[in-house]
Amino acid sequence: MTSSIGRRFVLGGAVAASTGLALGTLPGRESTTARAEAPDPSGHAGHGGHGGGVSGPTFRKGSVVDHVRNGFDPTKILRDFDYGRTSTRPDGRTLREWDVFASDEDIEIAPGVSFAAWTLNSRIPGPTLRCREGELLRVNFTNGSKHPHTLHFHGIHPADMDGIPGIGRGVINPGESFTYEFDATPFGLHLFHCHVGPLAEHIARGMYGTFIVDPPQPRPPADEMVMVMHGYNTTFDGEGNQLYAVNGIPFHYMHEPVRVRRNELVRIYLVNVLEYDPINSFHIHGNFFDYYPTGTRLQPTEFTDTIVQGQGQRGICELRFPHLGQYMFHAHKTEFAELGWMGMFEVVE
Repeated sequence: MTSSIGRRFVLGGAVAASTGLALGTLPGRESTTARAEAPDPSGHAGHGGHGGGVSGPTFRKGSVVDHVRNGFDPTKILRDFDYGRTSTRPDGRTLREWDVFASDEDIEIAPGVSFAAWTLNSRIPGPTLRCREGELLRVNFTNGSKHPHTLHFHGIHPADMDGIPGIGRGVINPGESFTYEFDATPFGLHLFHCHVGPLAEHIARGMYGTFIVDPPQPRPPADEMVMVMHGYNTTFDGEGNQLYAVNGIPFHYMHEPVRVRRNELVRIYLVNVLEYDPINSFHIHGNFFDYYPTGTRLQPTEFTDTIVQGQGQRGICELRFPHLGQYMFHAHKTEFAELGWMGMFEVVE
C-alpha cells in the first residue's frame, strides 16, 4: 500500500494546484511525479510538501475541472434519480425499464489530471436507478467499451441474472447487449457494478452505480441526495489511491457546497465503492444523523455523527440542520479528506 506521503508525491498535478508541489508529468496517464519545494515555516499554503496551511492540501483556490467537457456535474448527480420508463403488465404489475451503456472516457478528475475511465452512461458514478419494491425490472445493457463487462446488482434475483462470468449470459463482450430482468426486492439502498476480472480494476475505473428500491409505503418527504464514495488509482498499479471523491470529482462540494434548508429533513443515500483501501467513513460537523444500514429496515440503528463502511456497504443518513451556516462533511480518515473526500453543507432559510 502506498504511504500517505507517497500518495501525495505520486499525485502530482491535483494536489500541486494549491500546496506548492511542482506539477509533474502524466506520461500516458500511467504515472505522475512531483517534487516538493522548500517548506514554509509559517505553514501557509503554496510553499512546501507539507503545505496547505489551515485548510490542508486541496486545490480549492482557483482552478476547477471542466464539467462540460466531462459530460457530468457532481452537483446535478447529487439529486439525480433515474426512474426509467414504466408500463403496466396485463396482471396489473408495474414494469420499470432502463437503458445502461458502458463506454471508455477520458475524465478530468482534477485540474490538468486526466483519468482513463470505464463508465456507465458516461459518468462517474453511473446512474442512480430507482424503483419500488415488488416491481418487475428490466435493465437493457449495451457494452460500448473496448473491454468485456457485466452488470451485477446487489439484491435478490435468479442466478442467471447475477451478472458474473460463466453463469447465465455471463460476460457481455464489446458491441454486445443483454437485458437483465428481475424483481425489485428487498427494499433498501443497493448498488450495481461490473463483475469481470480483474474485478478491482473494473470497479476502480468507474463501473458502478446506485440502486434504490423504495419500500411499498414511501419514506417521509425529504430533500434526498445520493453520495457515492470512491477513489482514483491514477498510477493504475493497484496499490492505493491518489485521489478520493464523492460523486466523481474530488473537493467538488468544497467549490459548490450542498445547499439545504434549515429544519428540513435531509436524506442521504450513502454508498461506499472504494477500491484499494479496506474501509471508508462519513463524518458531519455540528450535527448528528439517524443511520439505517442498507436501508432495509425502517428504524435507525444509530444516532451518530460518524459511520464506517467497508466496500459495498451502504446506508441511509437522515438529519435536520437546526442552525444556519456552513458545515463540513468528510471522511474521518484524514488522508482521504485531504486528498479530495471533503465537502460543505450550506444551510439557508
